[in-house]
Amino acid sequence: MSKLSSSEIKRLKNSLKEKGYKLTPQRRAIVDIIIKNEGQHLTTEEIYDQVRDECPEIGLATVYRTVQLLDDIGVICKLDLDDGCNRYEIIHKEENHQHHHLICTKCSKIIEVTDDLLEPLEREIEKKYDFKILNHSLKFYGICSDCKKSGK
Repeated sequence: MSKLSSSEIKRLKNSLKEKGYKLTPQRRAIVDIIIKNEGQHLTTEEIYDQVRDECPEIGLATVYRTVQLLDDIGVICKLDLDDGCNRYEIIHKEENHQHHHLICTKCSKIIEVTDDLLEPLEREIEKKYDFKILNHSLKFYGICSDCKKSGK
């Protein structure tokens, strides 16, 4: 299992402490699962299925509450990829925006686009509309290279 780096643990503890919470073993196990599966965009139920291996006593309600808490304090972010499920991924401190996603309409594969190609557009919008942009979410729908090759 992927372990949290000491700086990530410190950031988590500080985020939780500022809001009056502690980094419990259950919360830490949930974050470990999200980090271990980075790029997989897990649902709460998928997180629960995996975290039970490490914490068999944990309940689904605890996972739901913890995921909501971690989202509220900005440790993880909720993704709506239009598949009827909320999915989650870790927010890295150095990221000032969510990254973009390519979603295959044939196989539902999700590809992360880590480049922020919208910075010039954001600056133009901020200037034109006198609006400070804090974040954005962008999804592209299409057919991935594997599906194109297989003729799906």
